Amino acid sequence: MRDQTPFSDARSADLLHWYDRHARTMPWRISPADRKDGVKPDPYRVWMSEVMLQQTTVAAVKAYFLRFTERWPTVSALAGARDEDVMAEWAGLGYYARARNLLKCARVVHQEHGGVFPENHDALLALPGIGPYTAAAISSIAFDLPETVLDGNVERVMARLFDHHAPLPAAKSALKDYAASLTPQERPGDYAQAVMDLGATICTPKSPACVLCPWRDPCQARRNGTAAELPKKTPKTPKPTRHGIAYLARSAAGEWLLERRPEKGLLGGMLGWPGSDWSDTPTPAPPFHAQWRDLGAEVRHTFTHFHLYLRVEVADLPQGYNPQVGQLIIGKNDFKSNDLPTVMRKAYELWVEKEALG
Repeated sequence: MRDQTPFSDARSADLLHWYDRHARTMPWRISPADRKDGVKPDPYRVWMSEVMLQQTTVAAVKAYFLRFTERWPTVSALAGARDEDVMAEWAGLGYYARARNLLKCARVVHQEHGGVFPENHDALLALPGIGPYTAAAISSIAFDLPETVLDGNVERVMARLFDHHAPLPAAKSALKDYAASLTPQERPGDYAQAVMDLGATICTPKSPACVLCPWRDPCQARRNGTAAELPKKTPKTPKPTRHGIAYLARSAAGEWLLERRPEKGLLGGMLGWPGSDWSDTPTPAPPFHAQWRDLGAEVRHTFTHFHLYLRVEVADLPQGYNPQVGQLIIGKNDFKSNDLPTVMRKAYELWVEKEALG
C-alpha cells in the first residue's frame, strides 16, 4: 500500500527537483514552470501523444502530432473527421489499429462524454483503444492523479534502481510495485514524466550516464555494478518470414489502381496496392488479366510478428477499367505516395527507381 504523505520517499523529491531543471520540451507537454503557474495540460493532447507514442519514438511522433492537432484541434473535431483522412495522415506511423481506435475513442468521447475526457481512471479504461498504461498516463499527466505509469523507460529505471534481475515480461508486476511505491501524492503528473525522461535521457539502455543521475546514490544496480545488464529480458522467438506479391497498375493518363484494405487485420482501412495473401507460398491474385511484369526486386518490411518479402509486379491499367469492389482509381494529381502505409510506399518507390533506370 502506497504511503499517502506527499513525499514519503526522498527519491521522489530528488527526481522532481532534477525534472524542474531538465524536463524535455515537447509539443504536447506543459513545462514544470507553467504547471506551477496553474497551466493545465489538455487531456486531448495528452491522449493523442500517448496513443502515437505507443511503440514509436518521440522523434518520429512530433511531426505527426503537430499535423493532427493543427488539422483537428479538439477531440470533437477529430470525431467528425472522415476515416480516410485520418488514415492518410497516419500513414507511415505504423501500427494502424491505433489510428482506427483513435477515431473510435474520439467519437465515444464526443457522443457520450460531451467532448470532455473523463477524469475517472476506470472510465478512461472503458474507452476504445485505451489500455492500463494509457489510462494511467492520462490520469496522471492530464489530471494529476497518483496513478502508476509503467512504460519501457520506467521499467528500466526501476529494474536498475532496485537491482531487480527477474526477466521481462514476467517482472512487470514487481517493477510496477516498485514504481507505485515511489509515486507521490504531490505533483504525480510531473513525477510520471520525470521518470520517463530519466529513462530516455540518463538511464538509457546502453551506457547510462550514472554520474548525472539524480538517483545515482540510491541506485542499487550502480552500486553492485549490474546496471548495464538490466533489465533482463526473456529471449524472443525469431520472427518468421512471409512472402507476397503487390500489383502496381497505372494508366497512360497516370491513374493508379489502389484498394482499400479490410477494416480488420494488418493495415486495416488503409489504401494499398492490390495483392496476394502474405504466407510461405502466396497465391498469385492479380486484380485483372494482363501481362504482368516482375520488377526483379523485393520490398522488405518488418511487422511486429513477422518479416515480409513483397515481390512487385507491374502492368498497364486498361483504359476505361471498371474498378471492382474495394478498388479505387486515383488520378495522377490526386495520388500521394505519402498517404500509403510504409510497406506500400516502398513498393511504389521501387517502381520509381526501376522506371528511372529504364
